[in-house]
Amino acid sequence: MSARQRPLSPHLQVYKPQLTSVLSITHRGTGLFLSLGALVLCYWLLALAAGPDSYANAQAVIGSWPGQLLLFGWVAALYYHLANGIRHLFWDAGYGLELKTTYASGFAVVAVSIVLTVATWIIAALRMGGGA
Repeated sequence: MSARQRPLSPHLQVYKPQLTSVLSITHRGTGLFLSLGALVLCYWLLALAAGPDSYANAQAVIGSWPGQLLLFGWVAALYYHLANGIRHLFWDAGYGLELKTTYASGFAVVAVSIVLTVATWIIAALRMGGGA
C-alpha cells in the first residue's frame, strides 16, 4: 500500500504577514513572556520575605538597566495581552468579526497598550521622584 500524497498545510513562509496574524502571534508571545515575569515576581516576593539583605539584592537586580528594560517589557506585554484578550472576548461573543472592524480593533489594541505602558512609567517616575 503506497502512502497517499496529501496536500500540506501552508507554512508561515507561504503567507504574507497580516495585522491579524502578527497580533495573534504577538499575543501568544506576550503570554509566554508574562509567565517568565511571574517567576521574577515570585523571586522578588521571596526576597522580600527573606529579609532586608535579600530584598536589597533583588532590588539591585530589578533596578539595574537590564532589570528596568525587562520590567518595561513586562508592563508592555501585560497591557497588550490584556487589551488583545478583551478583543478576543468580543470575537468570542460574535462582535467585531468584520474585516474593517478587525483591523480597527487591532490598531486600537496596539495604541491602547502603548498609551497605558507609557502612562504607567510616567506615573511611576513621578511617584519615585523623577527616577525610573
